[in-house]
Amino acid sequence: MILGKLAVVKHTVHRRHVSKTSGEVRERNYPLMLVLAALAMVTVTVWSYWVTLGSLVDEWRTNDDYSAGQLVPLIAIFLLWHERKALKECLPKPCWWGIGLLVLAQAGRIFGLVFMYSAERYSLILTAAGLILMVAGWQVFRTVLWILLFLFLMVPLPGRVHNLISGPLQTMATTGSVFLMEAFGATITHEGNVIVLNETTPMAVAEACSGLRMLMAFVIVAAFVAYMVKRPRTQKAVLLLSSIPVAVACNILRLCATAALFVLVGSEAGQKFFHDFAGLVMMPAAALLLFAELWLMNKLIVPEPGSQQEQARGPSKPGAQANVKKGKQHA
Repeated sequence: MILGKLAVVKHTVHRRHVSKTSGEVRERNYPLMLVLAALAMVTVTVWSYWVTLGSLVDEWRTNDDYSAGQLVPLIAIFLLWHERKALKECLPKPCWWGIGLLVLAQAGRIFGLVFMYSAERYSLILTAAGLILMVAGWQVFRTVLWILLFLFLMVPLPGRVHNLISGPLQTMATTGSVFLMEAFGATITHEGNVIVLNETTPMAVAEACSGLRMLMAFVIVAAFVAYMVKRPRTQKAVLLLSSIPVAVACNILRLCATAALFVLVGSEAGQKFFHDFAGLVMMPAAALLLFAELWLMNKLIVPEPGSQQEQARGPSKPGAQANVKKGKQHA
């Protein structure tokens, strides 16, 4: 009787040990299986979208308005590296909701093949999001969600949207530069998008001078800065939205500097300045304006106790900490 009970106990302990060992083996092998599945899906996705990727790279190289888009994948890789600690803490677990996102991506791809080519490029990012959700699960997907949204900035705008934006930007650049130069006492007349300086020197504000290239570059820079700074979401949203007027203002300043060179030096020097030097100068200027905006918000907005902005400012003075402790003791 006793021997029978001992045999049953021994069998139970052995079974638990075997199940525990097999569970540890499965848990140890799961990351390897996850990596292999991810590599296989990435390979299939790249092969499937190879033509789309090639056309995207060609447009980055040939279209100056969207040349900044080639920086977006590199910045996204840096952001993933920046989130490496948060990704290590995530528990990878497949989520079948990713299949629904993949179906939506392929539907968008079919729509792009038939009606609008840009939709096929957007479907590439949706496909990547669906694969991450399906293979890695919700925790990883939530961690990289904003990086996935950032990837949409690498896709050039659809033709209709481009035309809707480019025309008003061109008109705004002409009107703003004329107003600013007249405010400083210059004699300016303009007909449409052609500015006549001192009634003798014409300067055409072409579509390439609309500032769309600068606008796209500034939005990318503002999105990167908003992601990296430790501020409330409202301040990040304000920073991102403010990149639009900042880009317009910088483009107007660039047109005014070009007009001054047209009058003082000549049209050839003015065109060289506009296309080469001014574009390099305006990007750091825009970045300084964004950081100045952060500094201004830091001075005007009082952070709530325990918020990210309050933690970023660091601990208060020792005297203030002592007063707080005394207040707590008295309470």
